[in-house]
Amino acid sequence: MAPSSERLFDSLGHFGRFQACVYFASVFQSMSCGIHYLASVFMAVTPNFVCGFPGNVSSVLFHNSSASSIEDIWTVWTSTEHYIVVQLENGEIWELDQCSRSKREVSLDLAYEYTGNKSVFPCADGFLYDDTKWKSTVVTQWDLVCDREWLAKLIQPTFMLGVLIGAVIFGDIADRLGRQRVIWFTSAGQFVFGIAVAFTFDYYSFVIVRFLLAMVSSGYLVVAFVYVTEFVGIKARTWASMHVHAFFAMGIMVVALVGFLVRTWWVYQIFLSIATLPFVLCCWMLPETPFWLLSEDRYEDAQKVIDTMARWNKVSTPCKVSELCSVQQDDLASGQMGDNDTSSTKKHNILDLFCNWQIARRTITVWLIWFTGSLGYYVFSLSSVSLGGNEYLNLFLIGAVELPCYIIACIAMDKLGRRNTLIPFLILSALICVLIMFIPQDFNILIILANMAGKFCIGVAFGLIYLYTAELYPTIVRSLAVGSGSMMCRVGSVVAPFCVYLRSVWIFMPLLLVGIMALLSGILTIMLPETLGKPLTNTLVEATEMGRKKKSCSEKTPPAHSGAALEKIEMFGQETVNTDK
Repeated sequence: MAPSSERLFDSLGHFGRFQACVYFASVFQSMSCGIHYLASVFMAVTPNFVCGFPGNVSSVLFHNSSASSIEDIWTVWTSTEHYIVVQLENGEIWELDQCSRSKREVSLDLAYEYTGNKSVFPCADGFLYDDTKWKSTVVTQWDLVCDREWLAKLIQPTFMLGVLIGAVIFGDIADRLGRQRVIWFTSAGQFVFGIAVAFTFDYYSFVIVRFLLAMVSSGYLVVAFVYVTEFVGIKARTWASMHVHAFFAMGIMVVALVGFLVRTWWVYQIFLSIATLPFVLCCWMLPETPFWLLSEDRYEDAQKVIDTMARWNKVSTPCKVSELCSVQQDDLASGQMGDNDTSSTKKHNILDLFCNWQIARRTITVWLIWFTGSLGYYVFSLSSVSLGGNEYLNLFLIGAVELPCYIIACIAMDKLGRRNTLIPFLILSALICVLIMFIPQDFNILIILANMAGKFCIGVAFGLIYLYTAELYPTIVRSLAVGSGSMMCRVGSVVAPFCVYLRSVWIFMPLLLVGIMALLSGILTIMLPETLGKPLTNTLVEATEMGRKKKSCSEKTPPAHSGAALEKIEMFGQETVNTDK
C-alpha cells in the first residue's frame, strides 16, 4: 500500500490545511488521556490522619504545642510515628495514633508523656484527617488507611490494567468498524465515565468505573494515533506521530493546574472530565480515513473524503480512487512474484522473534527498552508529588519537560541515528537516578531539577523506540514486533505504581530499579544495529545480517533515504505504537 498511499499525499499534500485541522482536533482529545492517566496522583492522596475519639474534645496536646482542636495541631505535625493527646469534655484522656488509640486509665493533668496503664482500642469511631490541603480525597471518603491501605494502592494499577485491555480491544475494533466510530465512542466514553467516577457511591464502584474509563482512554489514544497517521504524509509523519505524545504531556500539566485550584476529589474529577468537552461535541464531524474505506471496498466514500481534502488543500486535480487501486494491485502482484514470504505475514507468530540468536537477542533488548521506558516514565511522573516543595508545580514541570524532549528526539534520530540517540539518553537517565540518591533531601530545588532531567532523558529514549523497533525487524514480522513491544510497555505501566510504593521500604528504591533497568537497556542497545539511512529488510535472513560489518552494501545507502524507510513502515504496527503511554 505504500506506493499508492504516497501517491495520494503527493497529490493532496503531506500536511495541508485539511490534515492540520484533523490532526490538531484529534490530538487535542489526547490531553484527556494524559489527564485521566495521572488524575489519581492528587485524587488518591493520603493526608495526615489519626484515630477518631468518642466524644467532644476540650483540649489537644502534641509535644509542647497545645490547642483547642486537632485542626490546629496539623500545622505542627512532624511525623506519622508521633501521637496526639486529647482530653474530652468528660475528663477522659486519649492518645491517638494513626491506626489505634489508647485510653489512659488514670486521668491526671494533661501531659504528653504518660507511664501509667493504658487500654488500647481499635479505630471504631473512624479517622480524623488533615484537610488543610485537600478537603476530600477518595482515601478520606472511604477510609482507605491502615488495614484498608492496600485498596488505595490498587487504584492506579487497576487503571493501568484497564489501559492494557482497552488498547487491545479497541485497536481490533477500529480495524473492523473503522477509526471514526471508535473515536466517537471512546471520546464520549471518556466524558461519560469521567463524570460517572465523581458520583460513585463506594470504593468498588469507583474502581470499576475507573477501569472502564481507562479502557476508553487507552482505546482513544491507540486509534487517534492510527487516525492521524493515515491522514499525514511521509514528509510530516515522524514529527506528527511523535507530538501526539506532547498533547498527552499537556494533559499532565492540566492535572497539576486543576489539582492546585480544586481540593475536593469529586469536583476535581468533574473539572478534569469537562476539560476536553468541546471535542466530544464536534468529533462527529471528523471523516473516516480513506485507507480504511479502501480496505473495506467503500470506494465512493473514499473518493468523497479525497475530494474534501482536495478542496480544503486547494488542489484542483485530486487523484482518483481508481488510480490508487490500480497501483495497489500492481504492487501486490509484484510482491507475490518477488517474494512469497512477504505475502504470508499472517502465518508468522511470536516464536519468529526468537528464530535465531541474533534476532532473539534483538527482541529481548527491544522488549527491555519498551518496558524500561514505560516504567521510568510513570515512576518519574507518579513520584513527582513526593519530591518536596510544591507538589502541583512539581507535576506541572514533569509534564512540561516532555514538550522539548520530543523535539530533541526528532532531530537527534535523523542527525545522529536511532541507536546513537538511544544509548546516551538511556545511560544518562540511569546516571541521573544514581545522582539523585546523593542529593541531600533538604535540597528540594536540586532534586526537582534532577528528576526533570531524568524524565527528559527517558522521554527521548521512549519517544523513538517505536520507529526504531519497526526498522529493526523485517516486513514479515514487523507488526508483530511492534505489537509485542508495546505489550511489554503496558506491563511496565502496570508495574510502575507498585514500584513507586517501594518508597516505603527505601525512599530511593524506585529510582534504583529504574536506574538499573535503564543502564542495562543502554548497554544492550550497543549491540543493536544502526538503522538510519538503511533500507528496510523483508526477510529474517536480511534482518539477521543487518549490522554485520561484512555486509556493508546496505551501509552505502545515504541518510537521505531514511524518509523512504519511513514510507515503507507507514502502515505496519500503527495500531499499537501509542500504547507506550
